[in-house]
Amino acid sequence: MSKKSENTVSFTAAELKTRQQRGQTFSDWHKAAVRPLADGSDPDDAIEAIDWATTELPIRRPKAHASLRLDADMLAWFKAQGSGYQTKINAILRSYFQQNAR
Repeated sequence: MSKKSENTVSFTAAELKTRQQRGQTFSDWHKAAVRPLADGSDPDDAIEAIDWATTELPIRRPKAHASLRLDADMLAWFKAQGSGYQTKINAILRSYFQQNAR
């Protein structure tokens, strides 16, 4: 176990497994369950304005061919999502466009 800051502690996978078996999670799930969800009024809530994970895929439209250069790690991440990764990239770009066109 190494102490990173005053309130942050990290454990190895083996230590976590041992703690879980002993019932030592130090998580107060009951207290967390009754807390209200963040509404964005507090800047520390860190709510993102756009939830990319729930972006709906668009209705099929005619596509234009384009050559687009992306960071290698971003492209690898999208490809790892499986087939349709180009459609997902397009959906995210469309959502961003719609959010900013208002």
